[in-house]
Amino acid sequence: MEKLVPVIPIRDGIIFPNTDSVLTFGRPKSLAALESSFQSERIVCFVLQKNAKLNDPSPSDLYAIGTLSRIERMIRTDGEINAQVRGLSRVKIIAYDEHASHLLAKVVELPDVVEDSPEIKALCNHLTSEFRRAMNLGKPADFLVFMNIMSENSPAELSNLISSVLDIKPQERQTLLEEVSVKVRLERIAELLAREIKILELERKIASKTQERFEKGAREAMLRERLKTIEKELGEDEEGSETKELMDKIKKAGMPEEVEEKARKEVKKLGQMNQFNPEAGYIRNYLEWLISLPWSIESKEQINIKAAEKILNEDHFGLKKIKERITEYLAVHQLSGKMKGPILCFVGPPGVGKTSIGKSIARALGRKFVRVSLGGIRDEAEIRGHRRTYVGALPGRIIQGVKDAGTKNPVFMLDEIDKVGTDFRGDPSSALLEALDPEQNNQFSDHYLEVPFDLSDVMFVTTANILDTIPPALKDRLEIIHFAGYTHDEKFHIAHDFLLKKQMEAHGLSSEKVDITDEAVKFVIHHYTREAGVRSLERQLATILRKVAKLVAQGRKEKTIVKPKDVSRFLGPIKFRGTMLEKKDEVGMSTGLAWTEAGGDILFIEVALMPGRGNLILTGQLGDVMKESCQAAMSYIRARAKSLGLADKFYQKLDVHVHVPEGAVPKDGPSAGLAITTAIISALTKIPVKRRVGMTGEITLRGRALEIGGVKEKVIAAHRAGLKTIILPKENKKDLEDVPKEVIRDLRFIFVSHMDEALGVALVKQFPREKVEIVSTPHRAMLHAPQPYKAD
Repeated sequence: MEKLVPVIPIRDGIIFPNTDSVLTFGRPKSLAALESSFQSERIVCFVLQKNAKLNDPSPSDLYAIGTLSRIERMIRTDGEINAQVRGLSRVKIIAYDEHASHLLAKVVELPDVVEDSPEIKALCNHLTSEFRRAMNLGKPADFLVFMNIMSENSPAELSNLISSVLDIKPQERQTLLEEVSVKVRLERIAELLAREIKILELERKIASKTQERFEKGAREAMLRERLKTIEKELGEDEEGSETKELMDKIKKAGMPEEVEEKARKEVKKLGQMNQFNPEAGYIRNYLEWLISLPWSIESKEQINIKAAEKILNEDHFGLKKIKERITEYLAVHQLSGKMKGPILCFVGPPGVGKTSIGKSIARALGRKFVRVSLGGIRDEAEIRGHRRTYVGALPGRIIQGVKDAGTKNPVFMLDEIDKVGTDFRGDPSSALLEALDPEQNNQFSDHYLEVPFDLSDVMFVTTANILDTIPPALKDRLEIIHFAGYTHDEKFHIAHDFLLKKQMEAHGLSSEKVDITDEAVKFVIHHYTREAGVRSLERQLATILRKVAKLVAQGRKEKTIVKPKDVSRFLGPIKFRGTMLEKKDEVGMSTGLAWTEAGGDILFIEVALMPGRGNLILTGQLGDVMKESCQAAMSYIRARAKSLGLADKFYQKLDVHVHVPEGAVPKDGPSAGLAITTAIISALTKIPVKRRVGMTGEITLRGRALEIGGVKEKVIAAHRAGLKTIILPKENKKDLEDVPKEVIRDLRFIFVSHMDEALGVALVKQFPREKVEIVSTPHRAMLHAPQPYKAD
């Protein structure tokens, strides 16, 4: 039967049939609906809003199922009404009849579908017992409601009563309200009640653990205070067992006098402090750091030069200068008895063994080895430590490393010192000045320790790829030893003596299972790697061994022999040609030599001429210095046009384009001056440049060839690329002492002091030109044929 009743929206609550609730109303339409209902039959329909945030919901914002309720009493307050209401039955809203002041709707009652079965009775009994269990676990519920639930109720009434007190979301309550089947409703309530009981059990468990922890702490505190009182009464151990233990450790630590005095003061302060004082933990950590440092513990050195040489040679091939420096240190130590630790800086491209040689040095000296990577460090406190006033303060990396070593004279490697950064937190490189100064580091001060620590016995070894980023003050404290790139012959020996054994062991293979021939190793070096070091070579060998390991794991019995013809089967197509040279002599193309962070390399200078107005076009991502070298070369050629057999104003109708290939790679520096000038002259005179001639050197406007750097790396790169003749400035003749003998044997060196001498060697033929007398000066030679330099 349809009824027309006032409708009142509820934001987040639901009135269930057979339940009593007290509600507060303040919205104008709700107040009007209450007043209208209270003056007639006191019957209203409460409906849940779909969105609780709406202040004036329309009929479309309300659910279709609500609860028909009776208003038992009302109390009016300032702008609000408090009403006690009782739910009567579920109703479905058929249609709304909108009124000026409030909502009216036609509703029809939804009777409960009740089954009289043992299952329904069992569900009722289960819900009653589970609700009692929830109350025992601390579920908040009114005592009157609990008594109503525990009393005799029909299944429908029981479901409504429990639904009204479940801790669930409004949408879940609406689902229960809309369910007319009592059995389904009881089953759903059982699930929701079980979930709530589980949460209550977890809450009780957490509360119980917290209480136990608190009680345990309070009990321990009380017992400690009683123990202190008893010890004082007996006159035993007045300073406490912890204080005595710390004092004993301080005596055994072998600290200097002033450090020991500082430690004793801290122990005394700790003994007078309440153990729950937060500062007690800080003092305890500080004392543990002081005690754990090796104030007087040092490794006994093996002063045996021959044994040290043997160890160094076992671990590394080549590196003659480094090995000589270590044996020199041992010799002086043997004669003088004590020597301040040297501070070495190994500079070179990646993969040449800078870091690994540190471990070998420590082994050769019989010392502990510590390595700290400085790459990316930007905080000064990483080096010097944080002050103790900061929470979580710790000593710096240097003190931590010495502690980890357990001795006061380890070999301490500071890796990647050129990659230390600077920002608002300080300059770590400045903090290294004291540690790396032999005259100061015997009193190294760490912010955390607040006492000096002697680092004079530590042998510091630093590594870097480049020196440019190291501050001058820090660089001045370092004994710099340069690592050049390896030659092909050196790479072969390293692979044969070290890398293959290491990788075969790592891949679980033996010489009975695989054999990579010497020719195959050389093939890999020539055609699959192009680097100054050996990291890429090691990866390529590892790739071959991985594929062999797979074959062995799949059941291959016979030994795998890898020959040059088999390498491409394991590593794919050849990555690099045996030589990077052009196939024939070209006009307007010369070969220059370059230095990079990864070692030496060769670069081609290409020149093209085209009709124009005398413009000089420069491409290939050239730096400012290299652009100026091109301009200087062009000015030199214009000034010497007659002697070069060129027309006086040849440049007025030509544009000269100078390009250096690999345009994505930035290039800079003055050392390509000779190569640039040679390429431009070749293009203008149409005389090809010899493809197997490489050159490097700065050029002046008068044609002088000036000294350049990186000779060793450049010569090794030229040898690797297959060049046969190298043109160098005369002043660089001394630098060939560092170049490996096998490289010098294969190359012909021409030392020049003037551009004309270089042209006589680089060009395929001499060009007709006017005789020009060149005055001989200390920097400028006569036009005589330069003498080649050959190794013995």
